[in-house]
Amino acid sequence: MHLFDPIKIRDITSRNRIAVSPMCQYSSVDGYANDWHFVHLGSRAVGGAGLVMTEAAAVEARGRISPQDLGIWSDDHVENLARVTKFIQVQGAVAGIQLAHAGRKASNYRPWDGVGTVPEDEGGWSDIIAPSAIPFSDGDLTPKALDTEEIQSLIQTFVDATRRAEAAGFQVVEIHAAHGYLLHEFLSPLTNQRTDDYGGSFLNRTRIVREVVEAVRQHLPERYPLFLRISATDWVEGGWDIEQSVELVRQLQPLGIDLVDCSSGAIIPKVSVPTGAGYQTPFSERIRRETGISTGAVGMITASQQADHIIRTGQADMVLLGRELLRDPYWPLKASIELNQSGSLPPQYLRGKP
Repeated sequence: MHLFDPIKIRDITSRNRIAVSPMCQYSSVDGYANDWHFVHLGSRAVGGAGLVMTEAAAVEARGRISPQDLGIWSDDHVENLARVTKFIQVQGAVAGIQLAHAGRKASNYRPWDGVGTVPEDEGGWSDIIAPSAIPFSDGDLTPKALDTEEIQSLIQTFVDATRRAEAAGFQVVEIHAAHGYLLHEFLSPLTNQRTDDYGGSFLNRTRIVREVVEAVRQHLPERYPLFLRISATDWVEGGWDIEQSVELVRQLQPLGIDLVDCSSGAIIPKVSVPTGAGYQTPFSERIRRETGISTGAVGMITASQQADHIIRTGQADMVLLGRELLRDPYWPLKASIELNQSGSLPPQYLRGKP
């Protein structure tokens, strides 16, 4: 097994084990995909990635990280997304979408516009939500703690987004339960201080993720894979950790999760994280080894030999590249040459007779 071996999950085959990691582009107006998304995602498909994932797509408007986030809360979003997926698939790649809700980290400035909460007179919103009424950091808005009826409505937003994702032509759906956003906020005891069925014990804190997964899987066509992104650890004592991540995956396997995308951190600010080349890969390796589920490795994977080694040694089934594919959309094509494996240039780029 190597980096350019195809991988089949359910009925969908990726031509290699390289995926474009979801990366916010902060370039939408009212959640709509536009020419930026068409070119940004399409060029990575031309560049040889096997799976091209969108950035986090908000399942409701108040679930955006910033006012410029991509959305899938309206049927009106489908047409523009379908233009993107069609092009990705014509280039031989698989189109995937990440369904997300920012929770208490919503309504923030995009990185180049500033830091902190966007006020309503600048397009922000104040009705942010979370499992518990705890702001992310000093000066941030205090979120409203969801009641149980609101939690059920929230689960329905993921179901509705799944229906739209299918209509738009996506063949892989990923549920975002990482990086301090809403579902991760329920998982972590640092942010979940509830005393009802959705807080306290491990079984209760993980309940909403089980319910979202089960509901999405029921409405996603059987032939399409369902991924889950998690923060495998909060990097904080007393927070969410790798042992809980392994147990969560064991709970979710019977519900229809096909691959776990293993990231980490971002539940609270100012945490020291021991970053380095492939620093999160041990999480994907452990979850894969202890549960038998397919995993994706992400985080500071930059070299072709490094990515190939991760696959060859069974540390993950796919690698998800982020910043490296921003720097070089054609990284997969170059990697196939460096590794002497079976990537191929688009026919338009082959030199031949005029």
